[in-house]
Amino acid sequence: MLEGIRVIELEGIGPGPFAGMTLADLGADVVKVHRPSPTQEDKKETLSLLDRGKRSVILNLKDQKDKYTLKSLIKSADVLIEGNRPGVMERLGFDEKTIFELNPNIIFGRITGWGQGGPNATQAAHDLNYISKTGSLWFSSNEGDIPFTPPTMVGDIGGGALYLVIGILAALFRVKNGAKGTVVDAAIVDGSAHMMNLLLSLYPDGIQSIKRGAGLLDGPHWSRCYRCSCGEFISVQCLESKFYLIFLDVLGLSDDPGFLDQHDKTQWPMLTVKLKNIFLTQSRTYWGELFENSDSCVMPVLSPLESTNDPHMKSRNIWTITDSGLQAAPAPKFSNWINSSYQIIPTKGEHSQEILKELSDKA
Repeated sequence: MLEGIRVIELEGIGPGPFAGMTLADLGADVVKVHRPSPTQEDKKETLSLLDRGKRSVILNLKDQKDKYTLKSLIKSADVLIEGNRPGVMERLGFDEKTIFELNPNIIFGRITGWGQGGPNATQAAHDLNYISKTGSLWFSSNEGDIPFTPPTMVGDIGGGALYLVIGILAALFRVKNGAKGTVVDAAIVDGSAHMMNLLLSLYPDGIQSIKRGAGLLDGPHWSRCYRCSCGEFISVQCLESKFYLIFLDVLGLSDDPGFLDQHDKTQWPMLTVKLKNIFLTQSRTYWGELFENSDSCVMPVLSPLESTNDPHMKSRNIWTITDSGLQAAPAPKFSNWINSSYQIIPTKGEHSQEILKELSDKA
C-alpha cells in the first residue's frame, strides 16, 4: 500500500511509535532514529513491539555529524515524525523552517498531548489527563463509579496516533497532487474531543444526556457489563428493540412486564439490580454459550490472551504469539495486499550501516 514512502521516526514514547508502526504495517519504509544507549545496561533492553517492520539507526542529535546525517535522512524522506514537547526540535536545530528548507515536500508529523500551542502546550500530562480535560473520560464508567478507561486506547492511540496517521495520509495525498509539504499538528486533546462527535450527535434528540448514567449508552440495564458467578464478566448492549427482545427471550424474561418498556428510565436502576442477580447465578462460560450465535448483543469480556483462542479472532488471524510476546496483526485488511513481514522487530541500530550506505550512495 505505502511502498515507496519513506518515514523518519525520531525515538519517543507512546503515540508517535504507534503511528510509525501503523505506517510500517501499511508498507512504508519506516526508519527509526534511536538515541544512543547511555549505559551498557540499557543496551540489554527488550525489543519494542512498536518497532516492528521498521529499520533502526542510532544517531546522537547533539553531535554535529549525526545531525548532518539526520538532515540527509530528512532530504530523502516523505514523512518525519517526532513526539517531543513543543520547543525540543527547535532547540536541536530542527525547527519547521529548517525542515522545509531541507525538504519542501516533507510532511512533518508532530504528536503531542496538548498541541504545539495553547496554555497547556509545554505542561506534562498523560493519556488519562488529556481525555479527562476533553470530556472523553466523562462517560467511561457506570453512574457513581470512578471514571476509568482502557489505558492508552482513547487518548494516546485513538485521539493521538491514529489522528496523526490520518493527517499524514491526507497530506501525502495532497503532496502527490502537487502541493508543498505541511506540518501535521496532532494533539491528543484535539483527536479525543473530535471522537466525541458521534456521542454529541445524540444530544439534540434527547438520546444522550450530559448527566452520567442517564444516557442511552451509559445508563440502561441493557448497556453495561455484569459480573458472573465465576468472577468474570459479560457485556450487554442490545440497543435496538429487536435485539433487546431477543435478549429477553434468551433469558426467559419475555413475559416479565417490568422489562417490556425498554426506555422507561425510571425502571433502569431496578432492572439493573435484577440482571445483576441473574448473571451472578452462572459462570461466564455458561452465559457465553447461552447467547452464542444469537443477535442479543451479549458477549463475554475476554482478556487479550483469552481472545487469542476465540474462534472468530482465530478465523481472522488477528492475534500472533511470537518470541517478542503477543501482538495483533495490521489493520485494516485489504483485498489485494498483505504485509507478511510485519512481525520482524529490529534491534536498536541494526540497520545503521545499511542506512548510512544508502545515504552515501545518493550523495
